[in-house]
Amino acid sequence: MIAKTPSPPYYAVIFTSLKFPESEGYHEMAERMAELAATQPGYLGYESARDEIGITVSYWENLDSIRNWKQNLEHLEAQRKGKENWYVQYKARICKVERDYGFELALATEKSRISK
Repeated sequence: MIAKTPSPPYYAVIFTSLKFPESEGYHEMAERMAELAATQPGYLGYESARDEIGITVSYWENLDSIRNWKQNLEHLEAQRKGKENWYVQYKARICKVERDYGFELALATEKSRISK
């Protein structure tokens, strides 16, 4: 699902990772971090995909919200476990979103088109 974000400006944290094939506990921790992030002040949403490489983009109102999330105690524990157990490599990038645009197929229009 594509995150519903407000009009810019806002911030994005792009987290790109390669993990070991055997990563016991990773999926549970990733789910917990998604739940926890959603409760943080300034959190706007996230998008994530994983095949050979994992990319998660989280969206935030401001840089202070990102700093606070990075220092969350449970998140710090997940970071430690990631370095010790799951990741071969990762990179985090923080970006200011100054412009965005998109497309969404209207469901009613699509149903009409398919049924013809």
